[in-house]
Amino acid sequence: MEVINNASGIGGLLTSFRGIVKDSKKIMFIGTAGFCTPFAELMAYVLRDTPIEVGFIPDIRHHEAKAIVSTPSGMQIGDEIDHHADTVVLLGGLAMPKMKIDVDDMRDTLESVLENAEDTTIIGVCFQSMFETQCWIGPIDFDYVIDSDISISTIKV
Repeated sequence: MEVINNASGIGGLLTSFRGIVKDSKKIMFIGTAGFCTPFAELMAYVLRDTPIEVGFIPDIRHHEAKAIVSTPSGMQIGDEIDHHADTVVLLGGLAMPKMKIDVDDMRDTLESVLENAEDTTIIGVCFQSMFETQCWIGPIDFDYVIDSDISISTIKV
């Protein structure tokens, strides 16, 4: 593994992501319903003015793929779409132990999503090294992992 970029904050995450996917035709985010959905919508926001098609798959249920569309209220989950894509973004919530998603089942889902694509990219986006600590790096052949840390300060004023 080689660090190719260091950045901070949400802006750094979004800029890194946009740079990696700039040549993609269709991106499918795969994440846990509810917890990961807002992160997919946030990352899709930086693509709103591009021709890149974007969608979301909850957990490993590729048959439930939905478009992520630009609306006056921001990026939101839309209607059903075909689940096939050339780029997949796995979100770290999938690897959380309480989600009980088997890495082998995720590999099967990836095969289905990426079938028939000529050039494919698999990106992991997680917080606090979730893919590494849960041993998903290796079993999943990531091209890139964007790993962020969250620092929280709650201040009473």
